[in-house]
Amino acid sequence: MKFTTYVKETLLPTPPTEFGHDHGVGHWKMLGNDTVGDCVIAGGLHETMLWSHYGSATAPTDKAAAIANYSAITGYDPDDPSTDKGTDVADAASYRRHTGLVDADGAHHRIVAYLALTPGDVGQHLQALYLFGAVGIGLEFPDSAMTQFHNHQPWDVVPGAKIEGGHYVSAVARRDDRFVVVTWGREQPMTDAFFQKYNDESYVYVSSEYLKDGHDPEGFDLAQLQADLAKLRAV
Repeated sequence: MKFTTYVKETLLPTPPTEFGHDHGVGHWKMLGNDTVGDCVIAGGLHETMLWSHYGSATAPTDKAAAIANYSAITGYDPDDPSTDKGTDVADAASYRRHTGLVDADGAHHRIVAYLALTPGDVGQHLQALYLFGAVGIGLEFPDSAMTQFHNHQPWDVVPGAKIEGGHYVSAVARRDDRFVVVTWGREQPMTDAFFQKYNDESYVYVSSEYLKDGHDPEGFDLAQLQADLAKLRAV
């Protein structure tokens, strides 16, 4: 199910040059991603933190909750390192809709729906981010990006960089003509050139925790999406 099916970009207001509701979240936390490959789960909890902070009260998160969700979705066993194989983003999105990620207090945080975005499409990602507060971005992660992260430099294209594997980050803002993403416990700027080169999968999520007073974001056909989801129970 694609974002473009439900959002008519020509009817939407142009996103501001800079926007984001990330400032009040505080410490993003590592959520276990320094020791295991749970980046999709850590990202999902980061997104939940932002939505719940903006709409109500920030959901409590910790490493134990992240690992518990990782195990529930993928079968990861902390006593068996061979089971640490990462998470399929679509599988995690489905789990988040049907079951919901569990926070540190044991509460489930379900999303209403999720939609696929066109990889590398800056404009579409900006609209999705502006409407729904966060976007999950899958990357083919180059070795140069780790060096840039440690040096507190924006992620940008470095000729000859080698792909180390896949990584998931949560876009939460747009500033200085760059996406601002959350990964490994802090915010990281990312140039459009880097995004366009390495983005291979993205999802935008609809969270009722982000919608104040139940109001739908302008231009989004939530009723039609819910009707379609009712027909696609296996999604």
